[in-house]
Amino acid sequence: MKSCPSELFYDQTEMPDLLTRLSTEVAARLRGAGHQVYYVGGSVRDELLGVEVHDRDITTDATPSQLKSLFPGALDVGAHFGVMLIRRDGVEVQVATFRTESSYRNGRHPEAVQFETDVVADLRRRDFTINALLKDPLTGEVIDPLGGMADLRAGLIRAIGDAAERFQEDHLRMLRAVRFAARLGFEIEAGTMESIRTLAPQIHRISAERIRDELIRILTEGGARRGFELLDESGLLSEILPEVAAMKGVEQPRQFHPEGDVWIHTLGLLERLGKPPIELALGCLLHDVGKPPTQTFEDRIRFNGHDRVGARMARGILTRLRFPSDVIDAVEALVDQHMKFKDAGRMGLSAFKRFVRQSGFDQLLELHRLDILASGGGLQSYDAVKERYAALPEEQLRPPPLITGRDLIELGLPPGPEMGAMLRAVEEQQLEGQLASREEAIAYVRRVWGQAAT
Repeated sequence: MKSCPSELFYDQTEMPDLLTRLSTEVAARLRGAGHQVYYVGGSVRDELLGVEVHDRDITTDATPSQLKSLFPGALDVGAHFGVMLIRRDGVEVQVATFRTESSYRNGRHPEAVQFETDVVADLRRRDFTINALLKDPLTGEVIDPLGGMADLRAGLIRAIGDAAERFQEDHLRMLRAVRFAARLGFEIEAGTMESIRTLAPQIHRISAERIRDELIRILTEGGARRGFELLDESGLLSEILPEVAAMKGVEQPRQFHPEGDVWIHTLGLLERLGKPPIELALGCLLHDVGKPPTQTFEDRIRFNGHDRVGARMARGILTRLRFPSDVIDAVEALVDQHMKFKDAGRMGLSAFKRFVRQSGFDQLLELHRLDILASGGGLQSYDAVKERYAALPEEQLRPPPLITGRDLIELGLPPGPEMGAMLRAVEEQQLEGQLASREEAIAYVRRVWGQAAT
């Protein structure tokens, strides 16, 4: 096997002490029992890139039964695959026996697993060369039998061996290639990308939940714009999110969107995301998803009602991808509400308070900011809303009700729909600052509803 110096490309961020201690102790016990043992995979890659490591995978020639004997408290999380989990003090390391796999009939799980004594045989079943680096846990030596260091230096995501075979084994690896390239700022090696393009339609054999989880990572780990550009280039976007792919080439009025079509505009939002909460990320991705089906050519290009149409489409898309209902509700609201800022400057006090006190408004405000920036506009409207919002104390935004239905019944009013209208009217006056006490509210009801409230 080829060994490499263990110097890092960048200054290494020190790993958390507890993880370091547990990893070292597990490795030392395995080595002391005469077994081969290495750190492997993403933690080795990330250390070399100077990224803080939060988990650790260990690979060894110790069989599952030997692992159970050495670590009696370990959790058996994958007996068929020889995978054990060792936890202590809130940290965990995963220990796996060297293995080879075959007969991937469903594009996900191998039907045959064989334990090995050769670590290189184990590495050849993995996905990408940069994830097949080994590190001796006791000496720090980096071992590189498959050329991962060269690809790490070159910034390349390259499948191990035959790319088509790797993607046939697990179709989700196509999305993982995109995710790694986006997060690390790497390119996908030409042959690897060509195999993804060829096999992209097979992504439908993967469960919606697994696709969803990869999309979440692409959107929230950094590099979301690059991730979606790669999804488009690879053919995966039109397979997974045809509604988003439909944005390409949908022209917008230049006076409002000099940056270009709906797709280019959406990429502009994704570019500015950083590492956002998933609701905001999805709101940015889908805020204009209703534009392609609503485009008309009148006095100018228009997208009448695209916010309402887009909200319905967003719910359908996220339901299809098995997102949790609270995420779906939040994103639907972001898409539905994102155009309301154009009216915020004309809103009365009560309407403005209702607008800004809604659940998720901070994310809606951030979506508005990104929307403006992606169009090359100034932030005057954003600043005005933010300043007006900041000037409202919580007790003015969400004041306790001045009167209740019980108060109205005591005034002699019968329960019914009209009572609800009265309470809403009182709240409206309260939010406008016209009513400040229970007595004023009762007087208002008597004045407006006359003989009904005696």
